[in-house]
Amino acid sequence: MTRNLVLMAMLASGIRAQPVGTAVIAIRDARIHSASGPVIAKGTVLVRNGLIEAVGDKVTIPPEAWIVEGAGLNVYPGLIDPLSTWGQPTAAGAGRPIQAPAPGPTPTTPAQLEQRIQTLDEGGPEERPSNTSWVRAADLLDPKSATLVSARNAGYTTAIGFPMTNVFAGQGSAYNLAGARAGLMVVGDPVGQMITLPARGFGGTFPGSLMGILSYVRQIYIDADYYKAAQALYAQNPVGLQRPAYDRALDGVIASPRILLPAGRFAEIDRMLRFGKEMKQPLVLYGGAEAFRGASLLAAAKVPMLVNLRWPERERDLDPFIKEPLRTLETRDLAPSGPAELVKVGVKFAFYSGGVERPAELRKAGKKAIDAGLSREEALKGLTLYPAQIFGLDNRLGSIEVGKIANLTIMDGDLFDEKSKLKFTLIDGSKYEPAPEAAPATPESNR
Repeated sequence: MTRNLVLMAMLASGIRAQPVGTAVIAIRDARIHSASGPVIAKGTVLVRNGLIEAVGDKVTIPPEAWIVEGAGLNVYPGLIDPLSTWGQPTAAGAGRPIQAPAPGPTPTTPAQLEQRIQTLDEGGPEERPSNTSWVRAADLLDPKSATLVSARNAGYTTAIGFPMTNVFAGQGSAYNLAGARAGLMVVGDPVGQMITLPARGFGGTFPGSLMGILSYVRQIYIDADYYKAAQALYAQNPVGLQRPAYDRALDGVIASPRILLPAGRFAEIDRMLRFGKEMKQPLVLYGGAEAFRGASLLAAAKVPMLVNLRWPERERDLDPFIKEPLRTLETRDLAPSGPAELVKVGVKFAFYSGGVERPAELRKAGKKAIDAGLSREEALKGLTLYPAQIFGLDNRLGSIEVGKIANLTIMDGDLFDEKSKLKFTLIDGSKYEPAPEAAPATPESNR
């Protein structure tokens, strides 16, 4: 049996060609969408030791390579979810809320507020309310999570995961969606600090409003600046100086290369751009439901936007006789046009999974942006190259280029064609076919 036939038999059975780090694989005569250059109508991608060794229409295939016949196949860079919970715990765990003990009623005077602050400080950094800035998604990653299988089945190969609990939720990490253990999956860490803005404050305690929460976040960054300066001064010459107290919450803030702030509506985009400018940190906004209204603001500020692929929709239980505001109807209708508007003004964007329940629905959601004016080339970049660029990972991910990690998505048709099916993915040069997914748990009442 020839080497080609052996490989085809292994692909059909779902067995990997060879262990990661040793495989030499050539996908030849395929249509290659590099995301960073023109489409190659009939070319070859050569993978060795988990990296892309060559790509083009005149690649010499070495004799030791396992050959995949790519006629009729489309090869794309592995899809990336830039704001994800895949592989992260869903139950209470390391990232659960850490609340300060309530010392009394909510402060109403400056003296009461000062007493509240002093009470919080006495407990140490772990009692900064709703702050787990030091928690890293890489440390919470579960290689056996069923969500990783679902994501791979949808053509995704990489996630940029974040803890999702607390105002300062924690450090994001980029990781591939397959591996024997978490340490082998991590591609980049940390990549940013996730900040959320709960509508009702910290469980009824101070601060209990959006203005209060923004003031709290602002104060954390002021404290971090002083903390960093004190640490630097002490490190330069500690003689005669009291050592600064260790504060892991501020250490986590300082370690973040960028901050992520939520901004769905136009007013939120405007507010968060102004607020982010005060923080003096590299900024990324996420949400983007009204990006079609705020594109010019984002362009002026040169801030990228992560666009939630769960487009606004009518509430399922809403009374059918209720007349919704015109602005709500307009947002619902025009939200998918946001990415096209961002491209027109030169704003970098990326699609993220958001509230989409099934990863298999994400490409279908991306098609809505194409139907609303976004080109297929830009839509592909929004799932591959742009998220890698936004998080500073484009030197290893996001496109099919020599030297990058061999994360590839292979389809039997166009990526955004609803009839196209995923044939397999390569993650770190190892092959994964669509696998059976665990059935969702059935509630007792439905059994």
